[in-house]
Amino acid sequence: MTNDIVALIEYYEKEKSIDRAKVLAALEFAFISAYRKMVPGAESIDTLRADCNLKKGETKIYAMLQAVEDAELTDKFNQVPLSTARKKNPTIEAEEFIEFNVTPKDFGRIAVQTAKQTMMQRLRQAEKEMIYEEFKDRAGDIVSGTVRRFDRNDVMVDLGKFEGIMPNRERVQGEDYNIGDRIRAYVLAVENEGRGPEIILSRSHPNFVRRLFEAEVNEISDRTVEIRAIAREAGFRTKVAVWSSDPKVDPVGACVGMRGARVKNIVRELNNEKVDIIRWSDDPAELVREALKPAELISITVNTEGRSVNVTVNEADLSKAIGRKGQNARLSSRLMGWDVQVKRDESKAEQFKEKMGGVAHSLSEQLGITDELGEKLMLIGGVSAEMIVDMPADFISGTLDISLDEAESILERANALVSNSQD
Repeated sequence: MTNDIVALIEYYEKEKSIDRAKVLAALEFAFISAYRKMVPGAESIDTLRADCNLKKGETKIYAMLQAVEDAELTDKFNQVPLSTARKKNPTIEAEEFIEFNVTPKDFGRIAVQTAKQTMMQRLRQAEKEMIYEEFKDRAGDIVSGTVRRFDRNDVMVDLGKFEGIMPNRERVQGEDYNIGDRIRAYVLAVENEGRGPEIILSRSHPNFVRRLFEAEVNEISDRTVEIRAIAREAGFRTKVAVWSSDPKVDPVGACVGMRGARVKNIVRELNNEKVDIIRWSDDPAELVREALKPAELISITVNTEGRSVNVTVNEADLSKAIGRKGQNARLSSRLMGWDVQVKRDESKAEQFKEKMGGVAHSLSEQLGITDELGEKLMLIGGVSAEMIVDMPADFISGTLDISLDEAESILERANALVSNSQD
């Protein structure tokens, strides 16, 4: 047995924390496999045992053979002549079993390489089983690790004894990682299929933010404050709705912390991703009002059956309510689990339009023209007779698409109106 196999045993035992009994069992299995490959016909032997002496660096192979009458020997790999067996055990009878050393000459030297490969396969499998056993109940936790390498766009993270993988889909857009960077991530799942156990990590999952709040805010960890809902677009913005059954506790203030200290720590971990903390309400109207802040809502219409909310805002607050590329309204909708529709308040515009329509109709009657021409005249600045008389006839003719005579007729009536008003 070579020194590198002994070193391999110590490595898996100390560095990988695999039980020594499992390591030795893997070594024995490896030498038995090597023996079966080396000795023609040995694959038919039913019972083999490997005795590995690490101190001496020796390995012996033993087979359990059945003693048979010398004349009845038919299977030299599983049987032994009774005369030979009695040299080792004088009291043995036919049909009984006895163990014999069947180690070939130079077995250790020849078998080492084959045994090493088989042993490493077994130990890697044992390591994977240990990963699954240790991490199967840790899905949903936050772990810390170091970026070890990249597999295409996936990030391989060193978690100490084990390695986790953060797939490209679980990365945060805009975050760049370098080998050696220390990162924290959410254990999304521990899968035990295909290639063996895999620890799937995520920094984009909404529950990553949930766990950060639980770690940072004592009131959440002791359940004084409850996170009712989270909506997240990783790398850009997150909305967190919090609630407390204790009327003396301000859930939003508890999450923000003194001078914003608590939420600042979370934002720093999220690489300055915006985090909105709002007060949860079972009333959809109140919840949407909180979710769309700082926009002031003019009206809220709730459709309980269709689980939709329609809100109106003035022109100045429209961009705030919708957010960049619709992000604020979209996250509010996810947070509530309702369809949130934001619209501009048209009431003032309608009132203005009606008022202007009335003025245009009155002016049209005075000038003896249709309401359509009156509205066109107002659009080019002719909101009163005083404004119209200063317009050139050809300008009115070309803009309103009427003849020059009609334009001059309009000017005459406008001059008459101005003169009458001065009298």
